[in-house]
Amino acid sequence: MGIIWTIIIGFVAGVIAKFITPGDNEPSGFILTVILGIVGAFVATYLGQALGWYRADEGAGLIGAVVGAVVVLLVWGAVAGRRTTTLP
Repeated sequence: MGIIWTIIIGFVAGVIAKFITPGDNEPSGFILTVILGIVGAFVATYLGQALGWYRADEGAGLIGAVVGAVVVLLVWGAVAGRRTTTLP
């Protein structure tokens, strides 16, 4: 049940992070944004457990998942920004 809860929180966090994160290099599409939000929730859960903020059976809360999703979206924007080239 913990993984399902993390996916649900990641879904909501991805939608919230999409509105928070500025920039033109945002992922286009609802599905990709939600997937990056879920990844952010898993990253927040893993880092929170590694740093001792959460127990082994706890997942990141909504705020932690939103922060993780914003970080993942910012990294996505930086990587996607480098990949785009303008053709003459």
